[in-house]
Amino acid sequence: MKFPMILIAGIFVAGSAMADEAATVDPQTENGAVKITWQEPKKFRDIKSSGELQSRFENRMFETLTKELNKEASKSLKPSQKLELVVTDVDMAGDMRPTFGATANDLRVVKEIYPPRISFSYQVLDGDQVVIAGDEKLTNLNFMNEIRSVNDRPFSHEVRLLTQWFEKQVAPKL
Repeated sequence: MKFPMILIAGIFVAGSAMADEAATVDPQTENGAVKITWQEPKKFRDIKSSGELQSRFENRMFETLTKELNKEASKSLKPSQKLELVVTDVDMAGDMRPTFGATANDLRVVKEIYPPRISFSYQVLDGDQVVIAGDEKLTNLNFMNEIRSVNDRPFSHEVRLLTQWFEKQVAPKL
């Protein structure tokens, strides 16, 4: 009787180990002229979800940031050019706080002392030729004081960080 239970437990352990190996592939998102590789998102400083499955939240965030960056990049990039990023760290605006049982989920508290941060390397390609390349560590310490339209768009601080970077640092060089 004990042998079948040990066998079943071994199958579950082996299955979970294989699932972990399969999950170690870095996710990629692509939208128009923008391709982003999210390098080891489990090691990112803070991309915690407050109310949905973590994997679903990460996918939604990655897709949103890629789409919004493409909107900005498509204004400046030539049809033959492509922007590729390898994101190595993300620290979303705000900080997760436990609710100690008051709700089922933790809450993200957004204050000036928790600015958004994103670290990545990038390159602008024209065919196979690298036009511009570099490494960036972006932080917006003034994110709470900027004039912007009131909206409840998800990831608005992180989107703004990336689109402002492209507009001020990359677009003028093209």
